Amino acid sequence: MRRYPLLSFLYSSFLFLLLSCKTYQLKDVKAVSNSETTVENLYFSSQDDYVYKCQMEVYGNDISGILIIKKISETTHRVVLTSDFGNKMIDFEISENDFKLNYVLADLDKKMVINFLKNDFQELLRQKYTVAESFEKNDSKIYLSKFGKKNYYLCFNKENSLLTQIVYTQKRKEKINFSFEAKKPTFAETINLQHKDYRINIKLFQITETE
Repeated sequence: MRRYPLLSFLYSSFLFLLLSCKTYQLKDVKAVSNSETTVENLYFSSQDDYVYKCQMEVYGNDISGILIIKKISETTHRVVLTSDFGNKMIDFEISENDFKLNYVLADLDKKMVINFLKNDFQELLRQKYTVAESFEKNDSKIYLSKFGKKNYYLCFNKENSLLTQIVYTQKRKEKINFSFEAKKPTFAETINLQHKDYRINIKLFQITETE
């Protein structure tokens, strides 16, 4: 298997990218009184397996495979990435506060790579958000949730109440943009995770759907 020269790219661009992200601002919205005290991302709340075709682009390096996500307890998910031929690449258990690495392929066993995957999936799998402020635009309801220095903007479609986007910001800088295409609240057919301060993009495409 070819080696992925991720670490050198990450280190060489680190300082520049820390300065490159822009201040995030909502556009064309109006503030409204809070109609909800909490909102949820339910896309990984089922006990069934979530199986996706995974495409990752990391600093010009393409990594593809099969991603399996399963909720194994009320707070914890297991995440396994295999090659298209079924060879395990990485296997970990993750919750909001804990991370257990069960296996990682030597080519991916870099501290910075592991940290990116840990942080990205902790954000993707976060379920409950306390609402601090609420907004509306033509077709969407947007809720702002605050966790310390982290802010999350959750966008729901007005017509079907499905979650379409989460924008994660820190110190008013946009960090990660999660976008979802879904037909029901517990399963997203496609997910796009795009970093704003690093050239990292993860795309997930449905293989199997939960009932």
